[in-house]
Amino acid sequence: MDISTRMRDSVRALSPGYFAFVMAAGIVSIGLHLEGHSVASTAVLVVAAVGYAVLVVLSLWRLIAFRHDMRADMADSGRAFGFFTFIAGSNVLGIRLMTEGWHSTAAVLLVVAAVTWLVLGYVIPWTAVLGTTQRPVLAKANGTWFVWVVASESVAIAAATLQPVYRDFERLLAAVAVFTWGVGLFLYAAAGIFVAARLLQYPLRPTELTAPYWVSMGACSITVVAGSRIVEMADAPMVEATRGLIAGLAVVIWAFATWLFPPLIAAGWWRHRTHRVPLTYDSSLWSIVFPLGMYAVAGIYLGRADELPLVGMVGSVELWVAVVAWVLVFAGMLHRIWTRVLRDPTRTPGATDTGA
Repeated sequence: MDISTRMRDSVRALSPGYFAFVMAAGIVSIGLHLEGHSVASTAVLVVAAVGYAVLVVLSLWRLIAFRHDMRADMADSGRAFGFFTFIAGSNVLGIRLMTEGWHSTAAVLLVVAAVTWLVLGYVIPWTAVLGTTQRPVLAKANGTWFVWVVASESVAIAAATLQPVYRDFERLLAAVAVFTWGVGLFLYAAAGIFVAARLLQYPLRPTELTAPYWVSMGACSITVVAGSRIVEMADAPMVEATRGLIAGLAVVIWAFATWLFPPLIAAGWWRHRTHRVPLTYDSSLWSIVFPLGMYAVAGIYLGRADELPLVGMVGSVELWVAVVAWVLVFAGMLHRIWTRVLRDPTRTPGATDTGA
């Protein structure tokens, strides 16, 4: 099988949630930047930007050449919510670029992400949940459903971050930030109910307890960051009306995110140690790295915004857990690309070419 065929097969099977790679790299870069590690932060930022460009090209290729497969993903409630990673990835990358002075680029990414969020926010629930003939839909509810929450909160953070730059639109940006933050909060409650109902009503095999369940914690963490950024925003009617409420809820949500760590770790132990499910690279592993980085950034932001030094210290320490996880998963991704795409996996090691 030649490399062009392997590339086509890889694009055809591309996961709709692969932009979680950009989310993970972007948030780790943001965390390193907040802690003053500029060189490492910039290096990860470059990886995130290159990865974003490559994934956009591959996604467009898939849309043009493999529309049927993409439509099938949008009708699959177990995979469709992965499309929201494009929104979150765009905003996380834009927020990091803001710190480098790329304000216009961040604004464009926000507009694209916000429009996509609005469209997919109605299309995906219809195609994957309400409009599908497959029943029961609840049996496929999983951790990817929380990515909708992450996408909503990423719009809120991007809008809040851009407000000081675009003063002429400060009220609009404030309204967008508070609106999407509130929507994301209710979406978390809805996703939590559906996923919990699935866990209680249907058997959960070890192979089904996948990495995206960690997004439940990441969604809490990004909600905390969004709330902290809104609290820091310049006065505007929407911000003034909700600042105290959002500040208080941010602390409560951070506590819940912290509480989620032990059951998520226990679930991983049950999957990989008790039931011996192999821990190999899969694109869904970025759904663990992003929550780890997001939790770290949430602690750092909350510690500064609400003057909670203990919370900030927890975030600073946990950031290095996220960095180590990012390095390991990134190495696994490079190895997978090399062995499955760039190098012919059917070729016997040590064999020589005999053809022309």
